[in-house]
Formats: sequence, structure tokens, C-alpha cells
Amino acid sequence: MAKKVVAVGMSGGVDSSVAALLLKKAGYEVFGLFMKNWEEDQETCSSASDFEDVARVARILDIPYYTLNFCKEYRSQVFSKFLEGYQKGYTPNPDILCNQEIKFNLFLKKTKELGADFLATGHYAQKEEKDGLFSLLKGNDPEKDQSYFIYTLNQDILKSLLFPVGHLKKSQVRQIAHEHSLPTASKKDSVGICFIGKRDFRPFLGKFIGFTPGSFETPDGKVVGTHEGAAFFTIGQRKGLAIGGKGDAWYVVGKDMPRNVVYVVQGENHPSLFAESLVSTQLTWVEGKPPSLPHSCMAKIRYRQKDQSCLIEKIEEGKAFVSFSSPQRAITQQQSIVFFEGQKCLGGGIIQEVGPNFYEQKKLID
Repeated sequence: MAKKVVAVGMSGGVDSSVAALLLKKAGYEVFGLFMKNWEEDQETCSSASDFEDVARVARILDIPYYTLNFCKEYRSQVFSKFLEGYQKGYTPNPDILCNQEIKFNLFLKKTKELGADFLATGHYAQKEEKDGLFSLLKGNDPEKDQSYFIYTLNQDILKSLLFPVGHLKKSQVRQIAHEHSLPTASKKDSVGICFIGKRDFRPFLGKFIGFTPGSFETPDGKVVGTHEGAAFFTIGQRKGLAIGGKGDAWYVVGKDMPRNVVYVVQGENHPSLFAESLVSTQLTWVEGKPPSLPHSCMAKIRYRQKDQSCLIEKIEEGKAFVSFSSPQRAITQQQSIVFFEGQKCLGGGIIQEVGPNFYEQKKLID
């Protein structure tokens, strides 16, 4: 019987390196694929050096490796939507969009064209099959679990995926890499996304959407400072406001984009930073349909947040109405809410509306 063929999405990091190693040791026919999504400004984007690391690992493992260029598709399907969101005053998550539109769509399709039975990645996540139904589970390392970023996976996609390091702790992955003398064993984890790299976020974004000076205001209309453009700020932000004066630190609680105003309050626990409900759209469910409603479960409204108790009250016209057992801080439009039941990821959606807070009547965000 012929060996199953696995294409490993190799990023040049230790996780995908060990994923390829484990699959080869398990008897699969393995080849590596490096996905290139960004071409400009190589000084701040590590794409070239990452590919060199892929090549070094592949030579040690004695597996073929190739590059697939999705720069054009990334620009049109991820980066353009990222910019559009910011211009409207939102804070979109390009990593989730990249996974949905590029990695587990175009990239996966390409691996099939190249003859692979499976696509494997270095994500800290797991899948489980029972009676022909696939479940997406959290990775066993709670500090590295990445199921939040891949909640849009469905049954057709999951059946073609492997997560070889999902059952391991990060320390175990590095140990395996050291034991096999992989050059990525001590390589630092990548932070952020390629097109931002090591540069400052605001000047980079400003090249695409421009700077338009505006004011910081309190919800009752008092001007307390100036800024370079409301698009550069996100809900709950403290750093980079440069608002002087006495008292507690200032935090962003909302934006009026037509007026180019950023609303701020003092104190990290100010009531206007908290809300008890939200409405999400663009819903996806791992098992193909939502749970029976109303449904109590856990949820995250941002990566690394501890699971929060919530109730999916109803779904109407493609929108999920969600309430929380305790008020949530800095719920942000166009970020994702992801639902969990124990270790199982149920699915999620994009946050469209934020429920009432102390200053809800001000309609801080259009």
C-alpha cells in the first residue's frame, strides 16, 4: 500500500519543523511548502531568512521543499480588507482572515494539486474524529493553543488537515528539535504579521490611509488632546495616547469616525470600557451547524483571554446574540468571538455590535 503523502506548511519556525520531522518518523511521504505572502520591504519582513531556515531543516530531514507565492492573493483578500476595516474605525484580525482565505483555502487546494493527501501545519490545535464527524480541539499547551485563530475550519477542510504538534507542550517541541539538531530549535517565535514586521505600526499604516489630525474627547465632549487620526486607535488602548494631566491613565472607549474623534476616559476599570453583550456575524460552525439554542458555553473575544462564560441566546438573519455572565472589557468590533465547550472549539464569528455600556447612548461607534 502506498504511503500517504503530506504537505507540511513550513514557516521557518520550530513548530512546523518538528511537525515535518514527526510525520516523516511516522512513515508518511513528506514534502515542505513555504508560503510567501509579502514581497515589499524585506528589511522588516523576515520572509527571506525564514525560507533559508526551511531549506536547512528540509535538507536535514531529507525531504523536498518548494515555495508557493500568494502575494497577489494576500494583497487582495487579506491586506485590502485589513485596510478597509481600519479606515472605517474597526480593528480587524488579519491572521484569522489569512487562515480562512489563504492558508486553509488557496494553499490547501494547491497541496491537493501537488498530490498531497493531507496538509499539516505547526498549529497548537488538535482534531478528533468520531462516527465520521471531525472536531477541532484546543492544543494541549494552554499557553500556546491556537484554536482561536482557526475557528473557521469546517468538516471538508478538517478531514484534510493534520496538527502533528498539537498534543505537545512548546517545551517538548523545542526539546525534540534540539535532540534532532534542527537549526530552528532555539529560534524565537514570530510575533505579529509579516507586513508589519519590526517597524512601528502607526507610520506603516499611515502610508496607506494617511494622517488626519483630530481630537481626543471625553464622552461629555471635553477636548483633552490631539491625535493623528482616529483610525490608528483601538478600543481599550492605553499606550501611545500622549494625553497629559493629573489622575489615572487614559483609555480609548470609542470613536466617531465622521468627526475623526477618539473618545477617552480615565481608569482601566471605567464603566464605559465594559459591556455585557454583543452581536456577531459571518458565523461559522466546525460541525456545520450551531448548537441548539439558547446555548451556554465559553467564549474568547480576543486571543490569550481566559475562557468566559456566555450564553448564545439566539441566531437571527445570520447574527448571533451573545450575553456574558460577567461584563467584558474592551469588546472590539471586527475582532472575533470564538465559542468553546471544554476543549472543543464550536466555531465563532465577527463582532459586529457591542452591547450597552455606560455611555452607550452617545453612540460612540457608528
